[in-house]
Amino acid sequence: MKIQVAGPGCANCKNTEKNVINACAELDLAADIEHVTEWIEIAKLGVLRTPAVVVDGRIVVMGRVPTVAELKTLLAQKAV
Repeated sequence: MKIQVAGPGCANCKNTEKNVINACAELDLAADIEHVTEWIEIAKLGVLRTPAVVVDGRIVVMGRVPTVAELKTLLAQKAV
């Protein structure tokens, strides 16, 4: 599973990345986690508002910081 956190590196983006890492750890999920900070690459992902979480090329959260619990639910559905 490839998870991309899209955002320029602001506090909300860093919190989103931290929550993604924690959710993966709690689920014992092996995922390739990447933080995309370049605006051109963020636009290529289709992200209009940051922070965003993209799982296997699909935007699952955009424009807000998701909680660890929310991410666990989203990631558990994707892992099936």
